Amino acid sequence: MFTKVLALAIGLSTFATVAYPLDTLIMGTVQPKCSIYTARQGVYGNPTPNALSTDPADGGVTPRVRFDIAQADYYLARVTWPNEFSSSPTLDDAMNWTGEAVVTEITDPLMADFETNKVEYNNVTEFDLDVAGTMWVSVTSNFEYGYNKALPPGNYTAIVTAECIAK
Repeated sequence: MFTKVLALAIGLSTFATVAYPLDTLIMGTVQPKCSIYTARQGVYGNPTPNALSTDPADGGVTPRVRFDIAQADYYLARVTWPNEFSSSPTLDDAMNWTGEAVVTEITDPLMADFETNKVEYNNVTEFDLDVAGTMWVSVTSNFEYGYNKALPPGNYTAIVTAECIAK
């Protein structure tokens, strides 16, 4: 009897399969709850031979960026005004950049704090997006070249960078 049980046990073990681990994927897509759009492209005016400016009084057009905030208190808006040209003629003298990012329009009165509580450093401005809605930011950019030295003729391009940074 023992041999029949042993033979049956050995016979069953040869039919057993080995179980291997199985990985099953879980996938998802995160949609942004903060979106950014160019509301108006900027244009440099040339008020003096050594200067470029986006100020309308200087013949320029101030760039404007729109932030749509669908979920409050999860993002920072970071706006960086230019401190170099992305393309320009060769410049071999001192370059002085100034600029500013200012909230110019909001859809919720509580967003007024965005401007008063902004943080500025170097050529960067950050806004804490703690209220949902839409905010427009106008960015000024001014450039002066050398000391009484005219800018070389040509095309000058600079870039404003706008980001939604997850907190």
